[in-house]
Amino acid sequence: MSDHNEALGEQADQSVPAYSWYALGVLVVIYVLNFVDRNIISILAEYIKADLGLRDDQIGFLYGTAFGVFYALFGIPLGKLADSWHRVRLMTVGLAVWSAFTALSGFAKNFTTLSVARIGVGVGEATASPSAYSLISDWFPKKMRATALAIYSSGLYIGGGVSLLIGGAIVERWNAAYPSGAPLGLAGWQAAFIIVGLPGLLLACLVFTLREPLRGESEGIVTPPPKDPFRGFLRELVAVIPPFTLIGAAQAGPRGIAINLAGAAVIGGIAYAMAIATDNYQQWGAIGIGYYAIYSWASTLKGRDAPTFKLIWGTPAFLTTILGYGMVAFMSYAASFWAAPYAIRILEEAPSTAGWWIGGPGAMGGFLGVILGGRAADWLRERNPAGRLLVVAFGLAAAAPFLFLMFTTESTTVFYFAAFMQSLFGSSALGGAAATTQDLVLPRMRGTATATFFLATTLVGLALGPYMAGQVSTVTGSLSTGGLSLLIAVPIGLVLLFVAYRTVPAAERTLVDRALAAGESPATGM
Repeated sequence: MSDHNEALGEQADQSVPAYSWYALGVLVVIYVLNFVDRNIISILAEYIKADLGLRDDQIGFLYGTAFGVFYALFGIPLGKLADSWHRVRLMTVGLAVWSAFTALSGFAKNFTTLSVARIGVGVGEATASPSAYSLISDWFPKKMRATALAIYSSGLYIGGGVSLLIGGAIVERWNAAYPSGAPLGLAGWQAAFIIVGLPGLLLACLVFTLREPLRGESEGIVTPPPKDPFRGFLRELVAVIPPFTLIGAAQAGPRGIAINLAGAAVIGGIAYAMAIATDNYQQWGAIGIGYYAIYSWASTLKGRDAPTFKLIWGTPAFLTTILGYGMVAFMSYAASFWAAPYAIRILEEAPSTAGWWIGGPGAMGGFLGVILGGRAADWLRERNPAGRLLVVAFGLAAAAPFLFLMFTTESTTVFYFAAFMQSLFGSSALGGAAATTQDLVLPRMRGTATATFFLATTLVGLALGPYMAGQVSTVTGSLSTGGLSLLIAVPIGLVLLFVAYRTVPAAERTLVDRALAAGESPATGM
C-alpha cells in the first residue's frame, strides 16, 4: 500500500501537458452544445404550450422526465462502455445522435412525437459525461481533478445561458419574418430546434480527432482494455432495459426472479398511485420504468461485478454524496427551466429580453460558480478529506434565498438579479460532488460511477424537480407557488450531505482494501 501511495504522489506532482488543456477545451464545447440542445425548450416553452395545447406539468415532463429517465437508463450501459471501449469514439457517436434528434424535434407536431424526440436526445447525451469524466480523470492528476471537472461542467451553465439567448432571438425573428407561409410550415420554436441541432453534426468530426489517453495513467494504475469491450455493455443493457431485466434476474435463479418481480410490483404500485393522484400517466409511467430499471440493475450488479457494486451501491458515502447533490440538481434544474416562462408569463417580458437577461447573466453566474466552487473544493480537499462536501452544502443552502426571491418578486430587476445569484451559488456544488465520486472508485469503474452519479442528477433532480414545479403550478394555478415548492430540497439535501461528510474520509482511505475484499484482482495495478 505504501508503494501504491508513493506512486499516486509522484503522479500528482506531474505537470499537466498542454494537450490535456486543449482536449478539455473541446470537451467544454461539447458540453455547451449538450446543454443548448437540452435546455432550449425552456425559452420555447410558452410557444410549444400554446401551439400543442399543453399544460405546465406536460411541459415539465418534456424538459425533465422524457429526457432525464432515458438519459439515466442508457447512461448505465454507456457508462460501462466508456469503461471498456474507446471513449472518444463513443462521444463522437453520441454527439451525432443527440444533435440529429434535436433537429428532428423541430418537425414534431404533437406531444407524443416531441416526447419521442426528447427521449432520443437523452439517449445520445448519455454518452457524453461518462466518457468525459473518465477522460478528464486520465488527463489530469488527482490534485487538479475537481478544477478540471468544474471547467468541463462550466459548459452546462454556458450552454444553458446560450440556449436562452439564441432560442429567444430565433423564435422572435422567425415569427416576425414569417407571420404566415413559413418554409416547410415551421413555427418559430420548430425552427429553433433545427438551427441549434445541425451544428453538432459538424462538431462530431472535430471530436473524432481527439487522442485517447491510457486509462488510469494519471494515478499510476494503468488498466489494460478488455479483450471484448462490448460484452460488458450488452450485459448492462440487458440488465437495465425492461423487460430484458428479467433475463438478468434469472441468472440468480428463482430467488432472483422473485426479488425482481417483488420490486417491480412495489415500484409499479407506487407509480400507479401517483399517476391517479396527479392525472399524469406519462410522467409516473416513465418514472416507474426508470426506478424499476435501476432497481433491477443494482440487484444484479453484485453478481456481475462485486467490487464495483461494493464501491458504489455498498458505500453509504457514495450514495449520500450523489443523493445530496441530487437535491441541488432538483432545485437548480427546475429554477433554471421555469425562469424564462415565469419572466414571459408573469412579468410580461418579451422572449428575447428574457433570454438575454436570464441567459447571459445565468451563463456567467454558472461559469463563475462552478469554476470558483471547483477551486474552493480542491483547496479544502488538501486540508480536509471531506472538504469538498462543504462546498456542495454551501451551494445548496446559499442558492435557496435567491430562488425564493425569483418566484415572489414582481420586479424584473430583482428577478434577474436573483436568477443570477441562484445560478452562481447553485453551480458551485458540482465540481466538488463530481470529484468526490471519482475519488471513491477505481479507475476502471469511473464511467460506471459517473453514470450512477447522473442517476441522482436526472432521476431525482431533472425528472422530478421541473415536473413537480409544473404540477404544483397546474394544480394551484400559480407558477410562483410551483417555484417555491422546490425549497423542500434544502433540508433533505443538508441531512444527506452531513452523512456524506462524516463517512467520505474513511471510505476513501479504505478504497483499495474494500475492493480487494470484494474480489478485485490485484492485477489492476494496486
